[in-house]
Amino acid sequence: MKSGVDMKKQLISVFLIIILLFVYGTPSPVFAGEFDTRQSLYEKVGTLSGIPWYYLAAMDQYERNLQQVRQDLEKRRGPVAITVPPKLWSGVTNPDPFDTIPESIRFFGGIGKDGNGDGKADPAEPLDVLYTITSYLKEYGDSRDDIRIGLWNYYQHPTAVDLVTHYAEIYRHFETTRLDRFSFVMPLHSHYTYHDTWGARRGWGGIRIHEGTDIFASYGTPVLSTVYGYVELKGWNRYGGWRIGIRDLRNNYHYYAHLSSFDKNIEKGSIVQPGQVIGYVGSSGYGPPGTSGKFPPHLHYGIYKFNGHTTYAFDPYPFLKSRERAEYKKLKEARKAKRNLKK
Repeated sequence: MKSGVDMKKQLISVFLIIILLFVYGTPSPVFAGEFDTRQSLYEKVGTLSGIPWYYLAAMDQYERNLQQVRQDLEKRRGPVAITVPPKLWSGVTNPDPFDTIPESIRFFGGIGKDGNGDGKADPAEPLDVLYTITSYLKEYGDSRDDIRIGLWNYYQHPTAVDLVTHYAEIYRHFETTRLDRFSFVMPLHSHYTYHDTWGARRGWGGIRIHEGTDIFASYGTPVLSTVYGYVELKGWNRYGGWRIGIRDLRNNYHYYAHLSSFDKNIEKGSIVQPGQVIGYVGSSGYGPPGTSGKFPPHLHYGIYKFNGHTTYAFDPYPFLKSRERAEYKKLKEARKAKRNLKK
């Protein structure tokens, strides 16, 4: 006689098999792309488990990002990039770190589970991974705070917990993972100029290198978010003056400094999108709060990445140039389309 717990597990496995067939076994003639495939999988497993789909999407994106910047991590292909460490999957005392037998894994205290009902707990199988992760998080509860505790115990790094929860907030806000649009940092019609100032010498407050690009423009020129993102920081810094920090979904932290003021709708925790006004060009900084005018008005724009251990800066100039070219191309195409309509 099967217990209620065993029956529940069997039903979950049956549902996951149905999901697997639905997602992979019935291709559509109007296939919407990789983002939609992933989201369909997250949503179905999330609905079944009670863990909101956007946390699964956020964990997957976080690990996908790390795999792009770390040579020691395998780049997982397919709809799920989450990689559970072998010892966590199979159990710390398990003599076989690549064990796929559910009963053996359970005996040694591993978290790996069979999600597709094939009798194996395979860390390379998307449904096994998602079922394992949702089961793990469920042990801590399904509220935002509960999930953060679960993420802390899983990743053991405060930045990882913040990034995953911030990604989740972005996905929840826009209700989609298809967020691949970008913008230039200022309106094209505004008067601005910039060149690559990465690595230039700076002396105020101690010798250091310039970790960004300076974009010179008039006071009050609108500053735009270049990405879909989460506002992690807003306020004063003695070097950067009034500044904003925005985390995007591609493991980039965008730093906007020397602003004259912020847009009234922007607060710490706000969700922004490409082209949205976040503040205005100024010359604040190099002193206590309110200091301004020690240099010409400009925007300092920097980008930083996190590799799972530390955060580092890289040159944002190529990104800015590519976005500027793309914006001009869109503008040219829009004008051409408008002329064709008049013919």
